[in-house]
Amino acid sequence: LIADGAIGRVLQVVNLAPHRLAASTRPDWFFRKSSYGGILTDIGSHQVEQFLTYTGCADATVNFARVENFNNPDYPELEDFGEMSLTADNGASFYSRVDWYTPEGLPTWGDGRTFIVGTLGTLELRKYLDVARKAPSSLLISVNGESVQERECLNQSGFPFFGQMILDCMHRTENAMTQAHCFKAAELSLIAQQMADKNR
Repeated sequence: LIADGAIGRVLQVVNLAPHRLAASTRPDWFFRKSSYGGILTDIGSHQVEQFLTYTGCADATVNFARVENFNNPDYPELEDFGEMSLTADNGASFYSRVDWYTPEGLPTWGDGRTFIVGTLGTLELRKYLDVARKAPSSLLISVNGESVQERECLNQSGFPFFGQMILDCMHRTENAMTQAHCFKAAELSLIAQQMADKNR
């Protein structure tokens, strides 16, 4: 939809990515900062990659980054909350919150949401469920100058990216994403993590 111009030029992406901690199921290394790297390099790297994809940008500046351990004193090296703000080289802005605070009552591991604002419309992605209405679900809500549309996308497209990524690794191709794109997402996540660590 973005590539087809459905919402015009992307101006902002807001990505919320809560996850369920399920601490008893995690290996020991998961709670060691030297092993998992921090919440922004872990969960946050996926959010940064999506931002680069949705905005079509090649680079960005990290404006703000923060990590905390708010409620897990038994795991002092765990960061259970993180947030960051970036500005893309094309002017688009990004905010992401990542955390380990999915409540036990939620029927999936996280209520992931993405909000994309463009010059001609908006998109909202309710990635894993439509909270309090339907789970599992993968809902896309689009708004433009003509209409509001709600589309259920669950089981509609499969997961072509993962097959393409495996083939890229095997054949040294760049169909799922370019190496430059992958490395930039990793770099920006690391820069955000470093900034957050310094501010903590």
